[in-house]
Amino acid sequence: MDGIEPSAVPSGTGCADCESADPQGWWFHLRRCAQCGHIGCCDSSPEQHASAHAKASGHPIIRSFEPGEDWFWDYTEEAMYDGGPPLADPQHHPVDQPVPGPAHRVPSDWTKLLN
Repeated sequence: MDGIEPSAVPSGTGCADCESADPQGWWFHLRRCAQCGHIGCCDSSPEQHASAHAKASGHPIIRSFEPGEDWFWDYTEEAMYDGGPPLADPQHHPVDQPVPGPAHRVPSDWTKLLN
């Protein structure tokens, strides 16, 4: 499938852009670029880094990086696909990682800050 590189490993266990920001950010759910492995935060998160990465890089397909989810989203087609080719491990963030996260950076009024 165009836009998917099964051997690309995830860039980390959290949103790469939230982690590198100053000050560091937080995320609601995580998404994985299916082409390069970049981990970004979902469109409900304040910064929407996964879709920003897709737009900037031209990498159109993401996969959920949440435990128990294996769906793909194609930004070009604006379509969700259940299942797809297996991607390099890990398949999701650590199960003990809180959602939203990381816990020490999530503000107490986080539900009001979601998109």
